[in-house]
Amino acid sequence: MLAKLNTLSLLGIDAPLVEVEVDVSSSPLPKTMLVGLPEQAVKESIHRVERAIVNSGFIRPSDRVVINLAPAELPKQAASFDLPISLGILAGSGQFQSDRFAEYAVVGELALEGHTRPVKGALSMAMAARDAGYRGMLVPAENASEAAVVSEIEIIPISTLTEAVGFFTGMVEIDPQPSRLAELFHEFSRYENDFSDVRGQEVAKRALTIAAAGAHNLLMLGPPGSGKTMLAKRLPSILPTLSAEESIETTRIYSSLGRLRPGQPLLAQRPFRSPHHTISNAGLVGGGSPPAPGEISLAHNGVLFLDELPEFDRRTLEVMRQPLEDRTVTISRALRSTNFPANFMLVAALNPCPCGFRTDPRRTCSCNPTQIERYMARISGPLLDRIDIHIEVPAVPFQELSSSSPGTSSEEMREHVETARKRQQQRFPETSHGYNAHMSSRQLREHCSLEPMCQNILRDSCNELGLSARAHDKILRVARTIADMENADSISPVHLQEAINYRMLDRNLLA
Repeated sequence: MLAKLNTLSLLGIDAPLVEVEVDVSSSPLPKTMLVGLPEQAVKESIHRVERAIVNSGFIRPSDRVVINLAPAELPKQAASFDLPISLGILAGSGQFQSDRFAEYAVVGELALEGHTRPVKGALSMAMAARDAGYRGMLVPAENASEAAVVSEIEIIPISTLTEAVGFFTGMVEIDPQPSRLAELFHEFSRYENDFSDVRGQEVAKRALTIAAAGAHNLLMLGPPGSGKTMLAKRLPSILPTLSAEESIETTRIYSSLGRLRPGQPLLAQRPFRSPHHTISNAGLVGGGSPPAPGEISLAHNGVLFLDELPEFDRRTLEVMRQPLEDRTVTISRALRSTNFPANFMLVAALNPCPCGFRTDPRRTCSCNPTQIERYMARISGPLLDRIDIHIEVPAVPFQELSSSSPGTSSEEMREHVETARKRQQQRFPETSHGYNAHMSSRQLREHCSLEPMCQNILRDSCNELGLSARAHDKILRVARTIADMENADSISPVHLQEAINYRMLDRNLLA
């Protein structure tokens, strides 16, 4: 007999549809063949499937079994084919029949005793099953809450192979997993870190507020222990709450890599990623075979923090230049290309010199000008051009450290961010990701027109600092954000001068 079931594979963060065809025919010798470009993990599943069938109380066919995974040109590499292959073998050998195969997709890995194990990418698979028009999808019980985020289809939690057979025959009715989207947002959207924990650094907090308001990239320069990392870790707490669409976009990336925390099927906080400076190119932007998302995709809709920026390999940093502009990254291989989202805020930190104490009045710097030049030259000019705001984070004096009065809180800073973002939503109603940092050249001319006094200020600054055309545009975008925070319709000289002051690395650092 021939049995056909619907399942899904995982390719990057996408879940292409796969049809499992199982043909069981009489043969003098039992033999099982698996075709359809299976990778090693799928080839090994035959042994798991056979023992799971026997240990679940069913009969292993002593005939010729041919299993085809279509389309044949698509590589199949996940262990999620165990459950549909097992059901296909049982249906093909006549041990049960069902008229539900066309309505439901099936995914799941099997243990040797027949219990299901969780799979990666359950959320992407549920989204693909919904788009394909299936009524529902059978998933391992551990993945049910994650897949149920997609509320338009029925998510059937399955614990054993026997349960799956019972569901398809109609002998066991299993209630679909309820979608708890609102409840999950309420439970997981609170931040523990708050800017009120940071003593002093009010100027840096102002710059971080502007960066969050306009989705601008930011670089902090200061001696060790001045609070750069502490400030960066609290940046997500002043960003707007993730929308349902943004949350699902981000969650499916973590789901495809198996990075979701146990008991948390949905990301409700902005991600904060801080990779070590020894990271490789593929680890940062994505890669491998098949391609997998990197740190910039894991920071999608959140913050990517690069501490000790000059310590990163220069070639590794350079591969970020295109994703910073396009907010997406393309991994190309000989047979196919894969796109991953990479809409993140870049926050970087570095010391002012190799020893770190050049700008600290309490310590003596032992670095000569040549060492400082060599240290700063590790960061290319084109990369610095793509960072909108450069600020200095000085060492905090004892009086501020010992002060009992709390600093500016995340709630106060978030109010300014939300004010600016509301104006940006009105300015760019056609897109949900329309921020000042992403304005095109045409939008820049339309929304950042300057009066004569402001034009003179900007012209003098460009001539004095030798700013590039990109840095010129960055200043206008930051000035527009500062004006939005004050609910101003036009950019004033005060807004423009503050934006110019945030280009400190365009100046001579050795002066």
